[in-house]
Amino acid sequence: MQVIADFHIHGRHSQATSKDLNIPNLEKYSLMKGVNLLGTGDFTHPKWINHLKENLTEDHTGILRTKTNFPFILQTEISLIYSQGGKGRRVHNLVLVRNLDVVQQITEALLKIGRVDYDGRPIFGISCIEFVELLKAIDKDIEVIPAHAWTPWFSVFGSKSGFDSLEECYGDQVKHINAIETGLSSDPAMNWRLSQLDNITLLSNSDLHSFWPWRMGREANVFEMKEITYDNILNIIKTRNGFKETIEVDPAYGKYHYDGHRKCNVCLKPSETMKLNGICPVCKKALTIGVEYRVEQLADRPVGFKPKNAVPFRSLLPLSDILSSILKKAVSTKTVWIEYDKLLANFKNEFNVLMNVSREDLSKVTTKEISNAIVDYREGKIKINPGFDGEYGTPVFKKK
Repeated sequence: MQVIADFHIHGRHSQATSKDLNIPNLEKYSLMKGVNLLGTGDFTHPKWINHLKENLTEDHTGILRTKTNFPFILQTEISLIYSQGGKGRRVHNLVLVRNLDVVQQITEALLKIGRVDYDGRPIFGISCIEFVELLKAIDKDIEVIPAHAWTPWFSVFGSKSGFDSLEECYGDQVKHINAIETGLSSDPAMNWRLSQLDNITLLSNSDLHSFWPWRMGREANVFEMKEITYDNILNIIKTRNGFKETIEVDPAYGKYHYDGHRKCNVCLKPSETMKLNGICPVCKKALTIGVEYRVEQLADRPVGFKPKNAVPFRSLLPLSDILSSILKKAVSTKTVWIEYDKLLANFKNEFNVLMNVSREDLSKVTTKEISNAIVDYREGKIKINPGFDGEYGTPVFKKK
């Protein structure tokens, strides 16, 4: 069976999340999107874990299910803020576990260090080395994955507080790091340029803060497996056997792809930043260095290099964003929703619309401009004005 999985979500008790985030809404919009496996998000938060227990049933496979059998995998994100090597570090880690007993043990262990009740993504002042060691002592099958590995502020390779290698960050515990999450501002092709990542699986997830389809599954992982079980998922992450592809957005769409200052309206590609020595030409302060620059710093291979046995990927843009750009209305407006619902009523779910439905069939249901935009993006014909310093990139659709 084909499984489209989004392993990184948040519940309503995390900062800057929708108050309506709950399991019923996550299930509803997953089905609309075409995602058929979700992370639970935020399992250390006391209110959210109670919500999970009220709405999900645990089984022997390491997967939790709703009353209608939709699968979830226990997942959270932990923020670590500490000093190492004479520098302040801020690294986020994604954590997958197999059952609620392990969740309880993790929570109890973290409570000895700090609090878990103030945010779904709590902060602790221990290193990534200590963190992985702590979790692996609880259960060897806990999977720790560096989250959004390239974003400037809170990641393993981030320009503001990260490291130059996984070994530098995780020390002797790097042996337990099987994958990284590439994040919206990078794609697998960018990561292939680093030989240090050749044995690391590249995962893509949405890091959603709301259940809406323009957030849900905007990046995801496509697996082939006989049955959805924790062991099968772990095996695919470790071996890549059964890992069919990742679904990406164009990295230029991500909020930190290029360098710049949002307040100064300055967006620069790496070569321009280098000429300015990293200083904003408007305010004369240090620029926020984006992901493309950071990849260029650490890459030991040319653009276009592809390792043997690399997992393929495809670039898509959320359907709501495409409709919003063409209709010139916000993604949440009634105008966009009407068009969105019409397409789903005819073509099952969003991923089917974005990946499979022909231009001809789309044009029978929607306008020529919208059908052209969907297929042109699918075929890589649409340019994205790059995102920078917390600002999303924007697609440029031309009328035909």
